[in-house]
Amino acid sequence: MADFLSQYSIQRWLEMCPQGYLEDTVYGRGIDETEAEIIFENESMLDAAIQATVQLVVGERCALAASSGLVNAAPDYPSKHFLATQTLDEARHVEIFTQRLYDLGVKKDDLEDLISDRVNPHLVKFAEVLLEKVEAGDFIAGVVGQNIVLEGMAFSVFEMMEAGNRQINPKFAHTLRGTIADERRHVGFGENRIGSLIQQHPEKRPEIERMQEEMTFHMLATFSLAFSETPTDTVQTDGEPVDAEWHGTNLATATPEEMEAVLADTVLGEFKTRLGRIGLEYQTPKIPA
Repeated sequence: MADFLSQYSIQRWLEMCPQGYLEDTVYGRGIDETEAEIIFENESMLDAAIQATVQLVVGERCALAASSGLVNAAPDYPSKHFLATQTLDEARHVEIFTQRLYDLGVKKDDLEDLISDRVNPHLVKFAEVLLEKVEAGDFIAGVVGQNIVLEGMAFSVFEMMEAGNRQINPKFAHTLRGTIADERRHVGFGENRIGSLIQQHPEKRPEIERMQEEMTFHMLATFSLAFSETPTDTVQTDGEPVDAEWHGTNLATATPEEMEAVLADTVLGEFKTRLGRIGLEYQTPKIPA
């Protein structure tokens, strides 16, 4: 418990985050960094950026509700302290991605209507499955859903987006690198804290595995719908295709189907590994239509 307490303490969070990789940033990016002009010159790219960022805001709002709701359900103070820091991380993520929508030209008065109109319905269902466990005060299921399933998905999505934006939009890539660092810490907490609790409560395995199966179904359906709406234009700079390789796939030239496949394969591969570490067996969901 001593190692756990020091690794996930508020002091450690202060040293790593606000005094570490977030120092001298504004809304997660450099003070002088701005969105790339190429986005505003290409209507389909601008629309795709807004659409993707709406999903990030919705996902992070879910994460904020889940982490804050789990604080009181946590069985010990080190877990409460960590989840308090995670709550602030998630609130920061909501704020920085909301700010990105403003940077992309969305008016503040239009924000909620835009989100309601553009949110992926499967992402809403994904969040509902998780928040049902959180609202019931189920700490073990809630942390698996939040810190393994949701954060595991977010970690891979952010990595893919950071790779795709590193060359054409350094400002957004910088923002994403900070969220990736946060998510890595959140996933680590989920693995380190929940494994021992599942060993103590083996009767909860079937229920948690059913939750994972349902959340994974909605996650894959979210990917499927999102990539079916993705523009097929190849991103170019100075007439040359952008080199944005991620897990062996060049995101600048890949088809939406290829991007969906590499993202799903990456997320599911990591899910299986992480679930195995905490004593759960991955449940394969139905294939989304």
